[in-house]
Amino acid sequence: MSDEYGSGKVTRRDLLKRAGAGAVGVAVSGVFAEPVWARAKTWDASNTIKIGFVSPLTGPAAGFGEGDPYIIGLAKHAWRHGTTIGGKHYAVEVVKKDSQSDPAKAAQVANELIHSTGIDLMLTTSTPEVVNPVADACEAAGVPCVGTVDPWESFYFGRGAKPGGRNPFRYSFLFSFGTAQFASAYEHLWPQVKTNKHVGVMYPNDTDGNAFRASLIPLLEKAGYKVFDPGGYQDGQTDYTSLISYWKKHDCQIFHCAPIPPDFTTCWKQAAQQGYTKMCRVAQLAKTGLFPSQIAASGKLGPLLASGAYWTPTFPYKSSLTGISSKEIGDGYTRKTGRQWNQQLGASLSLFDVAQAVLHKAGDPKDKNKVTAAFHHLKVETPSGVLHWGTGGKHNPVPPVVTTPIIGGQWVHTPKGSKFPLDFVLCEHSGDPHVPIKAKLKRYPG
Repeated sequence: MSDEYGSGKVTRRDLLKRAGAGAVGVAVSGVFAEPVWARAKTWDASNTIKIGFVSPLTGPAAGFGEGDPYIIGLAKHAWRHGTTIGGKHYAVEVVKKDSQSDPAKAAQVANELIHSTGIDLMLTTSTPEVVNPVADACEAAGVPCVGTVDPWESFYFGRGAKPGGRNPFRYSFLFSFGTAQFASAYEHLWPQVKTNKHVGVMYPNDTDGNAFRASLIPLLEKAGYKVFDPGGYQDGQTDYTSLISYWKKHDCQIFHCAPIPPDFTTCWKQAAQQGYTKMCRVAQLAKTGLFPSQIAASGKLGPLLASGAYWTPTFPYKSSLTGISSKEIGDGYTRKTGRQWNQQLGASLSLFDVAQAVLHKAGDPKDKNKVTAAFHHLKVETPSGVLHWGTGGKHNPVPPVVTTPIIGGQWVHTPKGSKFPLDFVLCEHSGDPHVPIKAKLKRYPG
């Protein structure tokens, strides 16, 4: 096997050596058929666990999918010899699909995985535009599904659940942050810079924006901030003059947003042209500003933008499937790709940790009802932290959801001679005191 995880490369020399040892392929129409030694011992469906994985590789949210090939490679390597559950050995197949950052496409590929591929378990990640339609498709088909990086209020209430009502979802589960985790991070982060506590918000008229509007604004106001909301706008808008004028009028020294990445880039460049960035002292991003590529799109306006982290290589947790630490995940990604770590790496690998744990707890990975039931009291260590369903309380606010922390931080210039020009440093850790703080929030310079 190649030493490149997930590549599965076999050289001609390897083929001839193995053929000479007695594992001989069969020639068919002048082309070598798959040789005996390369065939999985358990190809039939009853002995192969099929796992679907849906995330955005292309489209406005493509930054979330940058690390997918590497993470899926790690998972495939960990399962290269299969896994034994309930005394029976299974091969494991991971089938990846691109949502193209589009809800309709996410639903389409989810249904392909369910009805054509015949998956046993669905994994999905990165924004309500991906996770929610995938989860809905799984609910309709009776296929167990677990998602992440979708604010839990968007996942739960955005799909029709009612506050105080019964849980309407049987097959879909989530581990992710919510508005309370954002509020806690901001309440500990923003006071590190002196401001007038006026917050101008940029919330689109979409599932994320409406969840922030309904749940986060009241929490910020309760904490003593005065929030100025110019109202929802449509994703893809190109002129933000009216919003910028509104923030300037109310002297909003704190800015908070939850747009798709291209919309923030457009808005913030217009804000600089119209003088708002000079007024702003804390520029806090959510949904965008998570990855180096997104910050790079803002050019000179990128340094000292604040954001939140749901994982970094400094998290003191490891992957239970692969056995590697958070630091090793980040270092390995950079070594393999030449790219800087991004926080989606830890979240995506956590999905595979959950998959391994729930399938083993179920005892029969081919029985969808047993896999679903296994989620209800599942506990597993992941790079995102230790996840535990069925505990109630603030970490299990509704039955399908385990909350994960948001840690507040900021993009800063790295020392001269560093491989990458910017790095994300953590400035508070109210969401998880085990995660180390590295710096204090600095004022956004304008």
